[in-house]
Amino acid sequence: MTTNEILEYLKEKGSEQYKKVLFNHGAKEPMFGTKIEDMKKLMKINKFDNTIAMELYATGNSDAMYMAGLIANGRFMTKEQLNDWAEKASWKMLSESTVPWVATESTFGIELALEWIKSDKENIASTGWSTLSGIVSVKPDEELDFNLIKELFQIINKDINKSPDRVRYTMNQFVLSVACYVIPLHDEALDVARIIGKINVDMGKTACKIPSVIDYVEKVKKAGKLGIKRKTIKC
Repeated sequence: MTTNEILEYLKEKGSEQYKKVLFNHGAKEPMFGTKIEDMKKLMKINKFDNTIAMELYATGNSDAMYMAGLIANGRFMTKEQLNDWAEKASWKMLSESTVPWVATESTFGIELALEWIKSDKENIASTGWSTLSGIVSVKPDEELDFNLIKELFQIINKDINKSPDRVRYTMNQFVLSVACYVIPLHDEALDVARIIGKINVDMGKTACKIPSVIDYVEKVKKAGKLGIKRKTIKC
């Protein structure tokens, strides 16, 4: 399918009712209100088509930008493209899902994530922490820098309570991800979770709750899935 055909499909599948749901989660116009399940039907047709992915993201339409992340291959994206995507991600589904998906696949993932978490812009800093969460969840432990992760724990301990909402949320997610996916640092991650305790984040007009690291990890442990890496963080 061409870019225009995909845009027509997304428009056709969009609905005002679903747009209202997304607005409650912080979505911003322009958008069609297309459900993710409908987007995924196109993945097999245009998977790993970076040319179309770039064109979709450049439209500025939220649904098209999300679709771009589903079909893009981050391994073939440049630093400039990844930075451009991070800058243009206007709300959490893009900044904490779409951009981290491709950044995690990229060879520049860790480098850029460490730059992004230093940003004063909430959407970019949260992209950085989400990317780091993605990296620890997919990369084998032997490819991870444990000393770096420990340094990131120190940053979280020091800064989480004074950070913006979405940065606070994604910092918490990083601790959770390490606890679930990096067994050698599992206990240290739980120690950090106990130190930072329950965090408060404005979740907008939704019933969403901030996951308790301790409780969530216990569920993963009971399911026998601790330390089992993900094949991809795209969803």
